[in-house]
Amino acid sequence: MRILKEQIKLTMATINRPKLRIRDLTLRDGQQSLFATRMSQATIDRLLPYYEDANFYIMEVWGGAVPDSVMRYLDESPWDRLRIISKAMDSRSEHPKSLLSALSRGRNLFGYVPYPNSVLEGFYKEAIDNGLNVMRIFDALNDIDNVRESIRLINSLGGIADGAVCYTVDPKTEEEKPSGFMGKLKSMFSGHNEPEKIFTDDYFVGKAKAMEALGAKIITLKDMAGLVNPSRAASIISALKREVKVPVDFHTHCTPGYGLASAVMAIINGVDILDTNIWWFGGGSAAPAIELIYIFCKRMGVEIEANMEAVGRIRKELLNARKELADFDLNRDKMPIEFDPLKDELPADVAAYFDSAIRFAQNGDEEGLLDMCHRIEAHFNFPKPNELVKTAEVPGGMYSNMVAQLKQLKSEDLLEDAMKLIPMVRRDAGLIPLVTPTSQIVGSQAVLVALDRKNGKPDYTTTSNQFISLVKGEYGHTPVPIDPAFREKITGSAIEKPYDVTSYKKPENPSLDDMGGRKLASNNEEFLLLELLPNVANGFLRKRRSEEFAAEAQPEIEVVEEDAEPMDPITGPTLVAPMGGKVIAVNVKDGQAVKKGDLLLTYEAMKMENDVEAESDAVVKRVLVNVGEVVGTDAPLIEFMD
Repeated sequence: MRILKEQIKLTMATINRPKLRIRDLTLRDGQQSLFATRMSQATIDRLLPYYEDANFYIMEVWGGAVPDSVMRYLDESPWDRLRIISKAMDSRSEHPKSLLSALSRGRNLFGYVPYPNSVLEGFYKEAIDNGLNVMRIFDALNDIDNVRESIRLINSLGGIADGAVCYTVDPKTEEEKPSGFMGKLKSMFSGHNEPEKIFTDDYFVGKAKAMEALGAKIITLKDMAGLVNPSRAASIISALKREVKVPVDFHTHCTPGYGLASAVMAIINGVDILDTNIWWFGGGSAAPAIELIYIFCKRMGVEIEANMEAVGRIRKELLNARKELADFDLNRDKMPIEFDPLKDELPADVAAYFDSAIRFAQNGDEEGLLDMCHRIEAHFNFPKPNELVKTAEVPGGMYSNMVAQLKQLKSEDLLEDAMKLIPMVRRDAGLIPLVTPTSQIVGSQAVLVALDRKNGKPDYTTTSNQFISLVKGEYGHTPVPIDPAFREKITGSAIEKPYDVTSYKKPENPSLDDMGGRKLASNNEEFLLLELLPNVANGFLRKRRSEEFAAEAQPEIEVVEEDAEPMDPITGPTLVAPMGGKVIAVNVKDGQAVKKGDLLLTYEAMKMENDVEAESDAVVKRVLVNVGEVVGTDAPLIEFMD
């Protein structure tokens, strides 16, 4: 009888709930998750007229990897992208067609290092002036100090601060791996107690309440790796609904196979806003498809605040967009089947899957709910759950980055070893959540430890600059304090040293003598790009100035190409590449004297910009690589004088 009463209570709560608001991720997180953020402005321009009538509460269109990627890979301006979308959605009016949102990494903004308040304020003000309404703010460490200023600034500038709590799990231990009675028996006789759980419901609610107290107008449970299973979705969302007064948003991904089921459970437990993608950009490593959510809601009596007829028009055009992105589509040979939830009738067995899933969810039967959702996704040909990512409990992007790094190192055989090392590296680094940029840092360091072991060296013989900065304290306070002895081993000092934003130096804005003396950055928004992503923005802005210079009809200068002379053999000490990557900046020249710790060059690997510093005082004999050149592991970069 008690179970029946609880089921009736859940059903009535679902029926009586307000409309479910939708945040559409298609134009930002959707294309970033599935197609490496390669959607061009021309494609977006074709889609925008169809979005005008969709009635999404929020459209996520900017931030995250967009500012970097559109410059780096598409040679487009991130500011133009925001302005064009804002104009189409009338986002600066009193009644916008949809609110526009962006994703910010708090103190790290859209980059990978902490920035001073002046840079944060400059970017936020320019973004809001150009039509942004909502800024979703998170910190990779869930360090409230790292989001405090961003929340204050967004509110003071007239935007809506959305505080995002990053979901993560406690890493598995050997004692935790056995399950059931035998697992408990082993634990009893081994003399080990279960380790204290850090990432409890109270942990996430505490972070949410702290953000609300700072002024967050929306609270998001941000599940970047798709690790929130349905039972945790139920417990955390219901707890947030009890404890915070502002709307609660749920953001997840489908990579390990939880996404759709957990979204259903979040709806049943009263979530106010749900993040979704449109059909061709949903599922797999992205968020659930709105069309599947619509079917679930219709069968539960929940109204979605979105125009599904307009969504259908977007869906039709998105198929063409996905075909254009085929080079970046890992599932291009196994796409979902075409389906219109407003016109196409569900087969009887598939309709039964939806009804059974709802019944299992209302009864708290996670296994049954997941089984039905997987059957639904299989029917529509969405990607299967990634079992490796599910077992390893890491984001899909982190896993793919590790695979790419090991391929560059020609050490693919170490993947399993590197994956097993992730829990150790994570614990040593303060049990940090795995989200950009900490996921890349931990993944890269796990690979380096695996290589150390393969080469017979002690763990952490080789460390990345980013891992050193993380352990030093420059990214913020970790969920669990780092062992001072480990910090001394990695950084040379046991004392935590936070990033000193007062030492930040604005980048130079040089006059380009070869282009008529014009400045590299011609206005404030371009200079902000230099502050945020100096190496990428430098190349992007040089092209813009070059185009302007050419447009002034300067006389052409004939360039006579000469046969390259063979390079003299290397005889002096050399600096070699720690891992394969692309050279994006060279900071020294032939004949230059350098001191230990001076920045020599920067290269890109594992989606991170890696600084290479001088290991001792020396004189550069010659630089052996050029900007834009791709180098392999151990390739010589700089030769020094004997």
